[in-house]
Amino acid sequence: MAQEQNLDLVEISPKADPPVCRIIDYSKFKYEQKKKQREMKAKTTKVVMKEIRFGPNTDDHDFEFKLKHARQFLAEGAKVKAYVHFVGRTIVFKERGEVLLLKFAQALEDVAKVEQLPKLEGKRMFLFLAPKPKK
Repeated sequence: MAQEQNLDLVEISPKADPPVCRIIDYSKFKYEQKKKQREMKAKTTKVVMKEIRFGPNTDDHDFEFKLKHARQFLAEGAKVKAYVHFVGRTIVFKERGEVLLLKFAQALEDVAKVEQLPKLEGKRMFLFLAPKPKK
């Protein structure tokens, strides 16, 4: 039947009893599969992670400057990873770092949601923010 119609006989499920086959144009079938895969790939979005670094003694002007950049990153749809890097003896000011990150999260609560609260790992204290979904 497939040769009469100038099409291909394709085995769909060889383990079934009896095996399942279809009469289709195989090259057209492969083309449509690739097209569907390309469309699916185009619809996926890459998650971009932007980092913002603070010191435990970051001043107000620097804080505002970095806050403005974080707003811009979140508006573009990127996630923000803010961290306080403790160098040398500044590790004794862990509270300052945590307060700084919480202040940062509070300033951005209108455009971002907190994914992970401040957490100390080694010499860095991290805070992860994600953009709020647009309505």
